[in-house]
Amino acid sequence: MENQDLSRRTLLKGGGAALAELTVLRVTGLAQAFGDPGDEVIPWLDQPAPNPIPENVGNLLKWEALDSWLTPTNNFFFVNHYGQPGGLDESTWRVDIAGLVARPQSLTLADLKARRRREVDFTLECSGNTGTGLDFFIGGIGNARWAGAQLAPLLEEAGVLDQGTEVVFWGADNGTVTIRDNSGIVSGGKTGVVAPDSEGGLDLTITEQFARSMSIDEALNRDNLLCYEMNGEPLPRSSGFPVRLIAPGWYGVANVKWLTRIEVVDHRYAGRFMARDYVSIREEQRDGQTIWTSTTVSHDRLKSAPAKVTRRQNRYAIMGAAWGAPIAPADVQIDDGLWGATRLENHAPHRKRSRGYTWRFWTFEWGAPASGEHKIRSRAFDVDGNIQPAPDDPFLASKRTYWESNGQITRRVSIH
Repeated sequence: MENQDLSRRTLLKGGGAALAELTVLRVTGLAQAFGDPGDEVIPWLDQPAPNPIPENVGNLLKWEALDSWLTPTNNFFFVNHYGQPGGLDESTWRVDIAGLVARPQSLTLADLKARRRREVDFTLECSGNTGTGLDFFIGGIGNARWAGAQLAPLLEEAGVLDQGTEVVFWGADNGTVTIRDNSGIVSGGKTGVVAPDSEGGLDLTITEQFARSMSIDEALNRDNLLCYEMNGEPLPRSSGFPVRLIAPGWYGVANVKWLTRIEVVDHRYAGRFMARDYVSIREEQRDGQTIWTSTTVSHDRLKSAPAKVTRRQNRYAIMGAAWGAPIAPADVQIDDGLWGATRLENHAPHRKRSRGYTWRFWTFEWGAPASGEHKIRSRAFDVDGNIQPAPDDPFLASKRTYWESNGQITRRVSIH
């Protein structure tokens, strides 16, 4: 009853004080960072290409329109891997905690809402955002206040057995996949279909459910949520209604939507989105030899981007964002010149809620630049002194996939 009362009080506050706080963050709290509403926004010359797959990728952030620290729920980007599943009903939805646990659980949405409600502010980014090769995908990012039940106590109450090493999170979405690079395939079983390939082997076509995994220790992070709210509102269907995993500090693919099952296993999970897709492949030189390496996309990388250029009475300013780690001041470079320090804005009213998981906005007073086309580049630093790499950084340059592309971003603008 205490937890239910707490949840009820929180929701009631969400209609008053909490909602007012969100409104301040969205509208008036960023006046310092994003100037006066009357400021003229100078459009970037290098606009993204048209989105060819709006049914699977949508609500991409338009950087010039960024004016709120929390991204409005109905404008939050989404990526669907197998399409949005149907039949999502909060009254019948359940998530199972199963596998190598002493006390399996089957939880309803009401069960989760009866537990202590926790919030975390977290900037969610797709690991393919601003990646080389996707010229339309430069706005796969948004910041939200996520709320739900902590994952760690649920796993502890279920009693993870000693042999458990990894936790697999299963979504309700599924799709057809053809596996062409496994020489060990011998049959399609009861539901798969096999076809001969050009090398005398078999290609296997199956219906695979979306899933991602992390280690037991990673899953027990106290900030991980079984999330049912976003910015004080129920999750929209495109963002994982009725419940999704929120794993702050991880790229979007790890934050499994439409969550139905949490399974503790004793082996490394190697489904499509862990072992074959969302894998960064690098061609590295070691002692004069070429070595190919593959790593699964996991934690966020330090990154920043110029958001927009504004003009007020012939004085110009550059505004941007930095994320992926607890952020220290960012720098701006104009036309390959010297780097200049920005002013880092501090918007988050509750540092405890943010815990370094959110973007921070910065401003650079440009003054009165010369007319013509200019290049603007930014670089972020974190509190430990790490720096966002240049695009030609050897570690980035060796990558043959667009995932985790966190090199410094250059935008072009014309001043008249």
